[in-house]
Amino acid sequence: MTQSTHFPAATLEAVAYPADGLLSDDLKLNRDADGNLSLESPPCPKSKTFFGRPRTNAAPAIDGQPSTLEAAIEKATALFRHAKHPLLGGLATDVYGMRAVMNLAESAGATIDHMNSKSSMKNILVMQNSGWYITTLSEVKNRVDLLLVIGTDIVSYFPRFFERVIWNKEAMFTENTAEREIVYLGGRDLNTTPGVSPTGKQPDVLPCDLDRVPEVLAALRAIVAGKPLKTDNVAGISREALEKLAERLKAAKYSVIAWTGSALDFPHAELSIQNIVGIVQELNKTTRSAGLPLSGNDGDVTAYNVSTWISGYPFRNSYRRGYPDYDPYHYDTSRLLAEGETDVLVWINSFNPERLPPKSNVPTIVIGHPAMQFEQAPDVFIPIAIPGLEANGAQFRSDSSVTLPLRKLRETSLPTLSDVLSSIESALKAA
Repeated sequence: MTQSTHFPAATLEAVAYPADGLLSDDLKLNRDADGNLSLESPPCPKSKTFFGRPRTNAAPAIDGQPSTLEAAIEKATALFRHAKHPLLGGLATDVYGMRAVMNLAESAGATIDHMNSKSSMKNILVMQNSGWYITTLSEVKNRVDLLLVIGTDIVSYFPRFFERVIWNKEAMFTENTAEREIVYLGGRDLNTTPGVSPTGKQPDVLPCDLDRVPEVLAALRAIVAGKPLKTDNVAGISREALEKLAERLKAAKYSVIAWTGSALDFPHAELSIQNIVGIVQELNKTTRSAGLPLSGNDGDVTAYNVSTWISGYPFRNSYRRGYPDYDPYHYDTSRLLAEGETDVLVWINSFNPERLPPKSNVPTIVIGHPAMQFEQAPDVFIPIAIPGLEANGAQFRSDSSVTLPLRKLRETSLPTLSDVLSSIESALKAA
């Protein structure tokens, strides 16, 4: 399969990085005459890897053997046609791709679940159970004076978070962003360097073992609410330190408590997120405070937004009964595969070739990044154009408040995800 190169060499500006929840859209790229890209500025390790990955002349494959696109789609359609419960997993795509996923799921009676749903469901369950008060990245950029970060250094997930959102030179409602306060709570291996202000001010750290974060959050919530705490120490953090943190939160004009669901990797983490929400609720009785759940990598925020507006439910949603059926426990990918409740797995992954489908004994169709390499060849592999690189698209930002367009930066002969799924859906309806 050959790739045409109609795009001339150029310097590309205001490019968005589609696989990251921040959707940083200030990237400057260089494109040579062969369509190869390289990041010029600003520094970002994830963007550099994404755009600088060598082009791959991948071809569709059936059982590991090269095939034509038409034959691969025919084989995938046949697997769908004989399946009683197909599972559309991975779902690392953009808005256009996710719309095609929803159309096929409805036509084929399939279940959908994202590769990051284990983390995302922690937030979704809290939002569904009790609601929450959260903010946007723009509000943080313009208003925050105290950022409390729970269990993560943030930059492991979003390398440019502090540069883009905290240490910005100008803010609408904050005179000196360099005076913003950063506090880390939880985790003994936190990399605190990213929280250093432009003036050299170090962040404060209240360290504890990650699995003890729940009790620290419960204690902090009690203190903020004015309830007595009958202990001098919680998970290695003194009561005095927690009381001082509570006073700082109450004194702040606009505090924000940030976390990532994937970092809170312990049982029933949603209960800890609910404690964060409770702290925010209590603070808003006398000052302003908000939560900031950071997600959006691999298009997970896009996936649950598109699924919700089409079906009324986020992922872990199924059409096997002929209508949307949401069950956050029953329709978990790992559980469905482990208990043999799905008979075809379709793994969709547009952005990161290292995110491979889970190992299973069911027939597997992979529709994804052309650089994907497999230890065990799937039954069908269809490489596709990458949104924001080889195809136009749109993507939701981490806070769900902004949808940014993705630009096609170079030519390819590969089909889009929408093309492939629409072809399968049309073939199913024609049968």
